[in-house]
Order: sequence, then C-alpha cells, then structure tokens
Amino acid sequence: MRLKDKVIIVTGSCTGIGKAIASQCVAEGARVVIHGLEQDLGEKVVSELGSENAELHIEDLTTEGCPERLVELAVSNFGKLDAVVNNAAMVASGNIHTTDEAFFNRILAVNTMAPFRLIQSALSRLTETRGTVLNIGSVNAWSGEPDLLPYSVSKGALMTMTRNLGDTLMRENGIRVNQINPGWVLTENEAQRKREHGLSDDWPSDLPKVYAPSGRILKPEEIAMAAIYWLAEESGPISGQVVDLEQHPFIGRNPPKDNTTIPT
Repeated sequence: MRLKDKVIIVTGSCTGIGKAIASQCVAEGARVVIHGLEQDLGEKVVSELGSENAELHIEDLTTEGCPERLVELAVSNFGKLDAVVNNAAMVASGNIHTTDEAFFNRILAVNTMAPFRLIQSALSRLTETRGTVLNIGSVNAWSGEPDLLPYSVSKGALMTMTRNLGDTLMRENGIRVNQINPGWVLTENEAQRKREHGLSDDWPSDLPKVYAPSGRILKPEEIAMAAIYWLAEESGPISGQVVDLEQHPFIGRNPPKDNTTIPT
C-alpha cells in the first residue's frame, strides 16, 4: 500500500489517464476525489471504486470557485488533502492559420491556468501534509505537432510552471511538484478522435514504426503506474522534475522517416 490513507484530487478522472490514475491510487490505499464533466461516467467510476474511497465533483475547472470547491470536498469528506493530480486537459487541433485568440485563450485556461488555480487553492492544505502536486503534461510540450500548436504551448507553459513551483514550494512549504509527459496513449478519447479523422476502428493494430517501435502505443494504466511513484513517499524529496513517458526519444517533433503520417 504505497499510498495508504492519502487523500488525492485527480482532475479529469472520469475517463482515460485520469481514471486510470485514480483507480491505481485507490488500489494503493488512497481515497480520491473524482472530477470531470461527464456525470454518468463519473458515477460509474465512483461505483467501481466504492463510495468509501471516492467522491465525485462534476464541474468545468475554469468556472469561478471550482478549485476551491474541489479542495473543500476532499477535506470535508476525507479530513485532509495530500496530493493534487492536474490531469484534466483540452486536446483540440489548431495551427498558426486556424487558431484565433479566443480558442488559444480557452486552451490556456483549461490546460495551464486551471492547474495553477487548483495549486493555489490547495496550498494551505498541502502545506499541512507536506503534500505533492503531480502535473500531467505531454511530450508535445517540447515542440508539438503542427496541428497541435495551442495545446503544445499550453503544455510547455505547464512544464515551466512545474519547474518553477517545484523549487519555490519545496523551499517555502515542503510541497513537491513534479510532472510526467505522456507520449501517445490509447485512451477512449484518443480512439474517438482518430475515428473522427477517418481511421478505421482497428487503427491501433497497424501503426508506423516511427510512432510505435514496440508495435503498440501506451496504455493509460502504464501512465498510472508511473504516477504512483511521484505520489508515494518513495520519490523522497525530489521536486521540480519533468519525465517523458514515451517509447522513443522525443525532443521536439520527430518527422516520419518513411513519410507515413498519423492524423492529429
């Protein structure tokens, strides 16, 4: 039980990576606040984890007061707060030609400012427990795909915030702040996006080696297992670190050597 008796908020945990992280946290002894936008999916997650282990909050993170309500829910139901996992994100296509200011601001609000506001709101509670923040970024933070410009910028900003707060909050509050940057992960939403872009239902079975040297892409559960290390005491005093979780070296955008492409 690597997270025995810890209380953790996991944003965007009704589906995908967030759901996998929340489920693994409970398996390791934690209690969690499940958050997202899908009431039915969130209720299903809570049912699977058990109401004694999980509490649900459905609200857009950018809504005024939402971060404070998440913190209050954790404390009122479970008595304290040990960790925040900033996983919720908006993934949407956009490039220099198609991105307007309103769209760019919306991506930044969800992917960068909402994590910042939640950390702010949780600061006093995390100070009490000498807690942990884990930000879920993306390998796109290093440069990003051409049609993921605003998303990539938002994750790059999150990475800089992790480095900055990882130093500041460790020194001032004893709070560790770290980040993992997943590569290509087969979530429900990613599968749906690829179908919407014209790929067949069995597209994960035939991937170019440049994108998937192993023959497959990552699973949410594999990201979740990596997350546990950063939330557990075994990562010690390590703070301000960013770790890429991909099956090949990834700095910037790796162009396909065989001219094969996967729609973004």
